[in-house]
Amino acid sequence: MTALLFILLLALFLINVPIAVTLGLSSSIIFLLEGNVSLIAIIQRMFNSVASFPLLAIPFFILAGKLMENGGISRRLIHLANVVFGQVKGGLAIVSIIACAFFAAISGSAAATTAAVGSLLIPAMVKKGYDRDFSAAVQAAGGTIGVMIPPSVPLVLYGVSAGVSISSLFIAGIIPGLMVTLSLVLLVYVISLRKGYGGGEAFTFKDFLKAFADAILALLMPVIILGGIYGGIFTPTEAAVVAVVYGLIVGVLIYREIKLKDLVEIFSSSVVVSAVIMFIIAGASSFGYYLTRARIPKELTELMLGVTDNWIIALLIINALLLFVGVFMETSAAIIILTPILVPIVSALGIDLVHFGIIMIFNLAVGFITPPVGINLFVAANIAGTKFEGLIKAIIPFIIIMVLDVLIISFIPAISLFLETLQK
Repeated sequence: MTALLFILLLALFLINVPIAVTLGLSSSIIFLLEGNVSLIAIIQRMFNSVASFPLLAIPFFILAGKLMENGGISRRLIHLANVVFGQVKGGLAIVSIIACAFFAAISGSAAATTAAVGSLLIPAMVKKGYDRDFSAAVQAAGGTIGVMIPPSVPLVLYGVSAGVSISSLFIAGIIPGLMVTLSLVLLVYVISLRKGYGGGEAFTFKDFLKAFADAILALLMPVIILGGIYGGIFTPTEAAVVAVVYGLIVGVLIYREIKLKDLVEIFSSSVVVSAVIMFIIAGASSFGYYLTRARIPKELTELMLGVTDNWIIALLIINALLLFVGVFMETSAAIIILTPILVPIVSALGIDLVHFGIIMIFNLAVGFITPPVGINLFVAANIAGTKFEGLIKAIIPFIIIMVLDVLIISFIPAISLFLETLQK
């Protein structure tokens, strides 16, 4: 039956059935064939999987990102970064990466980060003489930071699935996220230096002060969100609500770039994105329920420990698996399906579950920029007006550097756990 389940899953994928329907339908068919679980019980389980207080953070962080994008917050952050780095070789490309890190500290979504920052900076880079494919590749890679630096929607999903503190995961993601940001900045600087992109922008302290004053409220947004979480003032879910309220106040009342009529589109698009994620969670819960009943996680744990009890070799195998899955599967579905399977294995190997959460999310984040289904590539290519095929060559150096980052993070746990250790 397990073999039939995966055959059904593959067949539905091949005929382009939506991922949420694929997960729910394949497992439901197997339950019907076995005849030992009521479909009503499966439906109840699917509803219960999304009736979770921590999961409320997802729609609120998505809405906060939309408000930031439409309320002038992201534009002011980008302008400030451009004033600071515009005179450096590859300045706009560096600004793109740094702006993604700022946006990531609010939105928690890779595609949203790519679209919000890319819509402003990809045309600006092309206008300044940057290669179109390189500009799109920079933005696609920078967008992956959206799920690395907290708050992160995938980290919330992992925390709920693995029963791990979301606050601990957010703390653990800070240094690795900044490390990836720095590595991407260095990469685009080296490429820009070699190809002669950018540089030469005038810098004056007066311009900096003006840009900083204009962006001060935008800069405070991630400070309030992350500071409130780490200071114990509110939970990640409550922080998401605070982010929405702050975004509304700044965008509607202070910057006045969001009109009341705009709120309809902002709220409706946020609902659609949130509904898709929740539908995937519900479908994946049914799939995961079958795997648990079939004792697949236990059998895989015994198989892995039979192959090796060395955590380094085991992590290499798991990293390879996650990178492979990330190439073909939507991140939310991959997290919900694989977490119950992999957590028993890494627990048996003595690997910290918070550290493993960072490993898992960072591996799957590489999938956002790997063909054939890397969503960030499609978003960036659409904005840049370039072909997907041309973007593949330009993205290869970014994939290589991010895989190296993932390996370093995997085998040096202190990078993820240092800040949490300080808290204790």
